[in-house]
Amino acid sequence: MRRSGHADLPLHGGKVPYWLAERMAKLGGAITEAIVLEYGKSEFLTRLSDPMWFQSFGCVLGMDWHSSGITTSVMGALKKSLNPIASELGIYVCGGRGKHSRRTPDELVQLAERVGFNGTDMVKHSKLSAKIDNTAIQDGYQLYLHSFIVTSEGEWAVVQQGMNNSNGMARRYHWHSAKVRSFSEEPHTGICGINKGYILNLTAREASKTKEGILAISGESSHIMMNEIRKIILPRHHDVRASDVNLKRLGSVLALANSGQITSFEDLLMINGLGPRTLQSLVLVSEVIHGTPSRFSDPARYSFAHGGKDGHPFPVPTKVYDQTIHVLKTSVEKAKIGHSDKQKAIKSLHELSVKFEKDFRPSPERFEKIIEKERIDSYKYGGRTVFGKSKPPSGQLSIFS
Repeated sequence: MRRSGHADLPLHGGKVPYWLAERMAKLGGAITEAIVLEYGKSEFLTRLSDPMWFQSFGCVLGMDWHSSGITTSVMGALKKSLNPIASELGIYVCGGRGKHSRRTPDELVQLAERVGFNGTDMVKHSKLSAKIDNTAIQDGYQLYLHSFIVTSEGEWAVVQQGMNNSNGMARRYHWHSAKVRSFSEEPHTGICGINKGYILNLTAREASKTKEGILAISGESSHIMMNEIRKIILPRHHDVRASDVNLKRLGSVLALANSGQITSFEDLLMINGLGPRTLQSLVLVSEVIHGTPSRFSDPARYSFAHGGKDGHPFPVPTKVYDQTIHVLKTSVEKAKIGHSDKQKAIKSLHELSVKFEKDFRPSPERFEKIIEKERIDSYKYGGRTVFGKSKPPSGQLSIFS
């Protein structure tokens, strides 16, 4: 078993506004297609089952960088974007939040009839994963979201989330069939939530004697601390702070986008309106597609691609977002018919960023100035939050307003 993580996910209310939900679906779908084209369906499921990558993915899509809402909105966006092209892509998203989670078995049975995998087995996997996280692991969190992602070959992943109303926190659970050797013994790829101390975890390998005792009706029980390897500790504060970000990595991305050194990507750079600000977003999107697991240790950094719907670290720059979607979708469509130049160029953005980072010297005192500049310039990029559209600073007129 490869347990991937542990994160503090504050419960956030409210809905994702339509203008952002539509963009999340388009960009999330394009990123998924790019990953599948380059690395295959199995790799995409592997990434979904990595808590750090999942959080980074949600951030680059413009969601609040640390809240529980990332899980619901990302899985909703993927279901909306991937299911219409599922017969071509070979990836299907079932379930969801609340009543949608309860429809998962019916969705899987209907899907099995069309695709050809064993529907009975898939329904069993879905129900067992939910039962284990709700009952076998008694950590105070009740499931309210269950998403089951399956490929045409029958490989599957589960992303589900529970809430704890008493402490205002959420916990996300990740599964991947490639890593599951036993449903009753350490089946997860990751469990993300605030560490509350000792919990009853009957899936832990150390709990085998306890399970034997339960089966023998001996009344014996044991409380065992979860052994988690990689940890994401996401704080309660809503704003993005310098301590939340790897400044060397973020600084190198910003410096690269404004360096003028990206001169070999003629086709990419000739796109009308593609300037430094869009390159900044594309570099971060490129890393989500092509980066290795070690690159996702600071998910907050990816919020510097498209901001956040609540304005942290800055409003969502809708014009930049749309340009990013256009560039990525164009590269994916061209790659499908054998023209992979743009796809290679986008991959090169990540590779160049890693090289640029080696000699980059971060400046912590510039962090707040970077955020301030993004907020001041937000109106130029069509900045929006759930509170409304960005306006130019007092005293400035704008042709964009």
